[in-house]
Amino acid sequence: MPQNGKMAARMVRTPKLQTLVKAARQLGPAAVLPYAGYQLRLRSGWLRRQTPPGGRPQPAPLPAAPQVLLQPAAAAQIRRSLGQDGQKRLLADAQAAAKGRARLFDGPERPLKLTPKEPLGHWLRYHSHLPDGSDIKPVWEAGRFGWATRLAQAYWLSGEESHAESFWRLFERFNAANPANCGPHWSSAQEVALRLIHWAYCYSLLAGAGASTPDRQAALVQAMALHAERIPSTLDYARAQNNNHLLSEGLGLATAAAALPSHPQAGRWAQQGWAAFNEGIARQVHADGAYAQHSSNYQRLMLSLTCWAQILARHSGQPLSLATSQRLAAAAGWLQTLLDEASGQVPNLGPNDGAYVLPLSALPFADFRPVLQAAHLAIRGQASLPRGAWNDLALWLGWKPGQAPKPSSKTSGPLRLQSGRAWAYLRAARFQERPGHADQLHLDLWWRGHNLAADPGTYFYTAAVPWDNALAGSAAHNTLTIDGRDQMTRASRFLWLDWAQAEVLEQRRDRTGRLVSAAAQHDGYRSLGLRHRRSVQVRGSLWSVRDEVYSTHPATKRYPMRLHWLLPDWPWELQGNQLALQGPDGTILLAVSGEPLAPALSLLRAGRRLAGKAQAAPTLGWYSPSYASKRPALALLADVEAAAPLTLTTQWTLPD
Repeated sequence: MPQNGKMAARMVRTPKLQTLVKAARQLGPAAVLPYAGYQLRLRSGWLRRQTPPGGRPQPAPLPAAPQVLLQPAAAAQIRRSLGQDGQKRLLADAQAAAKGRARLFDGPERPLKLTPKEPLGHWLRYHSHLPDGSDIKPVWEAGRFGWATRLAQAYWLSGEESHAESFWRLFERFNAANPANCGPHWSSAQEVALRLIHWAYCYSLLAGAGASTPDRQAALVQAMALHAERIPSTLDYARAQNNNHLLSEGLGLATAAAALPSHPQAGRWAQQGWAAFNEGIARQVHADGAYAQHSSNYQRLMLSLTCWAQILARHSGQPLSLATSQRLAAAAGWLQTLLDEASGQVPNLGPNDGAYVLPLSALPFADFRPVLQAAHLAIRGQASLPRGAWNDLALWLGWKPGQAPKPSSKTSGPLRLQSGRAWAYLRAARFQERPGHADQLHLDLWWRGHNLAADPGTYFYTAAVPWDNALAGSAAHNTLTIDGRDQMTRASRFLWLDWAQAEVLEQRRDRTGRLVSAAAQHDGYRSLGLRHRRSVQVRGSLWSVRDEVYSTHPATKRYPMRLHWLLPDWPWELQGNQLALQGPDGTILLAVSGEPLAPALSLLRAGRRLAGKAQAAPTLGWYSPSYASKRPALALLADVEAAAPLTLTTQWTLPD
């Protein structure tokens, strides 16, 4: 992250060898050994030999057509669920796709670049970025074919052949321009797997169309087989990452096995694929339902993949194991604990690069209810939400949502405090795998569907400084930073070392079982001999957040300390230690005080200072709802230079 005066989050730079040794020790053999195997295969030339340009010749005869893996609900039932508005949105997306345009990462509509510049090299040339150094993610997103599901849906609802014809025309364009193992669309096995899954879904809806000619079906079979052959060669890399890559690639293989059951490799694909998926769930989903990637968006992606896993399991007649199902049920419950009922959104926790598998719902990208509803139906056979527009995803997967069961009070999972129509999430993680963001004790506050205190998101991974994954640092989160440092050592763009661990100290519930008081602390500043403790308490419309810094040994050294709050871009007034925000539903008041010293308050917006004396910082005062998208927000900074002990108290007063 860039230097922003004394309070900037510093990237601690250590010698490369020292960093490698430390990373190997802290990540552990489960990550290091598979990665070492991958590097050995890469550097020895084995990977290049196993994935030759054009792919290996396929055995003859191949299946004449893929298997249909599912049947959605009846078109009339889906139309009723969508309503007129939902049908219009779906049809507009299908018409855009037919013209070669799509809204990638839920952003503005843009042309689909399905034909990379020639000549194409072996996929190893494009492993993490394009040859010119530019971001590869927009290219990958177009190649996932998630947008193509709209064409299949439009055909299912209307029976109009033009939608099916558009899908096949775009498939043929992509297939001709991207031969197996050549170019950026083959550089990540996860991208290959997700494309395969989306093709299998689309074909299940388009199999009966006149445009689905025998020649086109045969071409799809050939393409699916070549995609499946690309995946196993880099499964070690996916295991080393211990994230959604392993789940996606496992289900990609299982999908090929189910779609092409007579292929000579189908048995091996099924065995490898299901082993990878089950291994991934066992390693990545904790007993309480928290997900290894520490990201709400990636937890949703994992649940979307779970829905597809149930489709494949139902097709094969072999249900998921009890252990896998129990972990997945916990994961669905964990994420639903963070659901804002008024908006359907959740905190923008951790890395958010816009990933959305099987984007079948007509509701916006930020609405998590369609996936939560479908995941609960897939895993538990019960709806988790009452009936609504969010039922459409489940219907597209062939499930019939019933009435939601009565909610049960949870005593484990994320720390969610609630009072009336306001609620908060206090981040207190015990990391068992590498963190995505340095965000311990971050607080998200919601009121009437408004995210009053927000997590900034991600914006870009690989942009030029200062936007090289800058929002992952502690300074951009609603927490306290000391001496301008991150809570953990930032070894590279994606790797944090010296993990900060949090400990929950207190939880108190009211008579209804709602959490109304919680306290936690983390040890991210142990090298300074300091700890940060945060207590949150709610009484009616008054929320009190108390931040304490104390020494673990006698010390008198003074450090600059900063408390940061990311707020909506609303009209404001700052007087003394109090900020007034004029929202659409009333005035929000924030008052920040300190003991023994009062902090100096400043306000930034979109990287520029609006009030106070804090130095402007280009990455503060921004909110990123999805990848490659950012919009202005207000950053309230409370700065003080003091020795421990120090207490800063923020009082939030919400309209009654």
